[in-house]
Amino acid sequence: MSVSDYTETEGLPKADRKPYKPWSYDISSAKLYIPRFAADQSRFFAAALSGVKGKDPSRIAVFAEQPKNKRWEMVSVVDLDSTTLPDIALDSHGYATAVVATGNKQLAADSDVLRTAVIDNFATGGTNTGTKVFAPTTSSNQQIKVHDKTTRKFGKLGTTVFAGGTNRFKDGYALKTSDGGALLLFAHTHTQTDAVAHSGLQINPDKDDNAWLHGIPRTLVTYTFVCADAATVPAKAARSRLIGYTCARTDASGPPIVSAPTDRA
Repeated sequence: MSVSDYTETEGLPKADRKPYKPWSYDISSAKLYIPRFAADQSRFFAAALSGVKGKDPSRIAVFAEQPKNKRWEMVSVVDLDSTTLPDIALDSHGYATAVVATGNKQLAADSDVLRTAVIDNFATGGTNTGTKVFAPTTSSNQQIKVHDKTTRKFGKLGTTVFAGGTNRFKDGYALKTSDGGALLLFAHTHTQTDAVAHSGLQINPDKDDNAWLHGIPRTLVTYTFVCADAATVPAKAARSRLIGYTCARTDASGPPIVSAPTDRA
């Protein structure tokens, strides 16, 4: 996701590139959630962070130890809907409790179920599983709104279809919450395919697509998005709550048109 931001910027005309401004998280307001682990367990911790001094945290980041080099890396960061943080369960020493994110039968949904539901929000507007797995929240409603608005943008001149993409990031991270459920942090990949309705039309890429499409008109374009997601999941059979997600366009491709310009879709 970070690399794609740089890739997109480098594809812009130099006049449109915004100068890079160094930034940092406000350490004084950070809240750390550090679990205890056995020697053979993969180690991670979560942090609620704010990028503005004096403001309450509105992001949750996950830092995981990399087995090969024993270095800690930030593997996920999610913008939350609000500064109201999940109530993470802490023991008498202040440690959080890590729980299994995938295949956990003690939770109403695991990371695989949540990932499928998020993709369904984009793909169908939540018709199949999205609204069954998730209660309405700002983030879940926003994903459905993206589906509804984007799939209608061409009118009769073209179509837009969302679908799940090849997901390289199958790891999930979960912390026990005070109600017996869990906060789950995971990633998903989805695609958006725009296509013209008939010959004689073309899709003219805008400048934000230039890094991948180089300004060349197409009849079909498939965009790939990698996203980090955060959800709270109850222990009992009830709907989960999607409390934040952050997406980045990481690729765009499609067969180029080499003929003279035609109408724009």
